[in-house]
Amino acid sequence: MTYTAPLRLFWYKKEQNFGDAISATIVGHVSGRDVTWSGHNACEMYALGSLMKMIKNNQQDPREKGRKPFVWGTGAMSGLADLEFLKNVRVASLRGPLTAVLLQRDDRVFGDTGLLIADALGDRPAREDVVGLVPHMHFADDPRFAKIADENPQIRLIDVRNPDAHNVVAQIASCSHVISQSLHGLVTADAYGIPNTWLDPLGIHGGAMLKFYDYAAGIGRAIGNPIEPSDIEQVARAASTGALGYADGIAAAQEALYASFPNGQKQQEMDA
Repeated sequence: MTYTAPLRLFWYKKEQNFGDAISATIVGHVSGRDVTWSGHNACEMYALGSLMKMIKNNQQDPREKGRKPFVWGTGAMSGLADLEFLKNVRVASLRGPLTAVLLQRDDRVFGDTGLLIADALGDRPAREDVVGLVPHMHFADDPRFAKIADENPQIRLIDVRNPDAHNVVAQIASCSHVISQSLHGLVTADAYGIPNTWLDPLGIHGGAMLKFYDYAAGIGRAIGNPIEPSDIEQVARAASTGALGYADGIAAAQEALYASFPNGQKQQEMDA
């Protein structure tokens, strides 16, 4: 099918955060279509993010017109007592096995949609001898992180609220190592093959820990426990810069994401 209308995608945009904003870039890359933001009542797809509770709350009733929205690479952060909403959506793929368990599904392949950002943007910035420090958007102005970056020239403080989401990706992609409190700081680093360390999410929201373990389990990564802010400088000094030991898991997740994208949502033009 040849589409002239953009694909209607929901992503969270009440607060500026690169990890939500790049959803449109990735869906556009895989679908070959323009992408526009759409509300819950009219969207055709949910993709990047821990959106499952929003989906549950907003897809309680079947649509009178139009097709069920797809769920592609999306995750949950907590249990969902009522799963009736699943009748009103089409699950193409999930972020990780913890989300699958919470939805009482038996999926076997997983992947966070953000793992395709390097493919979507194409250019891969040159690596610099710098460690990226990526606070969650709710801690971006925390003076502790600013002080650490000011006192350590090898540490680059990266603000995920930058309205140029692609610039945030480029900053992360140019680092030799990434320390991130943001899940998609870690996912972006993984997409570019950059070693990374999980920084304690500090109670950013309910279920913060679950989404990290969900993502990691989906790529076969033994993520362990997050480091504390007091550990940042020590970790940065000894940060690894080599190949990722779980690269095969990333590749498998990326392959699963491409394979699970709904064919009916792709631009399929006939050859001239």
